[in-house]
Amino acid sequence: MTSLYRLDATAPAIALQFGARADPGDPWAGGTIAAGRFAPVITAGREFVAGPRPPGEPERRLVPRLWGVPPPPSAGDTGRAVLTVRNPDSPFWIGNLRNSEFRCLVPASAVMLWGGTDPTAGRRRQVWLSCSDQPLFAMAGVWKDSEVASFALLTCPANAALRELGVERMPVILPADPALQRLWLIGSWDRASALVAPYASGLTRLD
Repeated sequence: MTSLYRLDATAPAIALQFGARADPGDPWAGGTIAAGRFAPVITAGREFVAGPRPPGEPERRLVPRLWGVPPPPSAGDTGRAVLTVRNPDSPFWIGNLRNSEFRCLVPASAVMLWGGTDPTAGRRRQVWLSCSDQPLFAMAGVWKDSEVASFALLTCPANAALRELGVERMPVILPADPALQRLWLIGSWDRASALVAPYASGLTRLD
C-alpha cells in the first residue's frame, strides 16, 4: 500500500490549520516520513493514554507517534509493524476505532502509493498522490497505546484515477470540511465509519 509520505509544513503551521496545540519546542520542520519513524499526529484524547474526556470540546494536540503498530501475537511475525488498517472490523482494530480517543488525524502533503509495473522500466511504479483542494490534508489514523504509542493509517479501495495506474488501495483522506475532521476525532464510530471511503478522483493530483 504505502510506506512513505511527505509532510511539508512546520509544527506551528500544522497546529494552526487543524486547531491543535503544539509543543513550543516541537522540532518538526517538514520532510519525508517513512515506516518505523515518528510523525506528528493530532489527537483529542487524554495526554498520554486514552480514557474518559472531560466535559466540553476536547483540546486537540499535535503529538509524535511512531508509524507502525506492533502486530497481534497471532500474526506470528512480531518484528513487522502494521502500517495500515485494511479491515476496520477486525478484532485487532475495532475496539480502538469504536473508542474515539484512539482515532487521530495524520497530516500530510503527499503520499506514495505502489502502482502497476512500468513496462519501460520493468518494475512497479511509485505514484505520489496529493490533493488539489487542500495542500495540507489529514489522513484518518488510529493509534494504540503499546510500549511506544504508535499509529496506523486507515485504507480503502483506490479511486478510479489510481486504479488506472494499477493502485489497488489508498489511504483514507478526510475532506477539508472541519466538521468532518471533527467527526473522525470525536464522533461515534457508527457515523465516523462513513468517512472510510475513496477520495474523489477529481480532487487528487498524481505524479
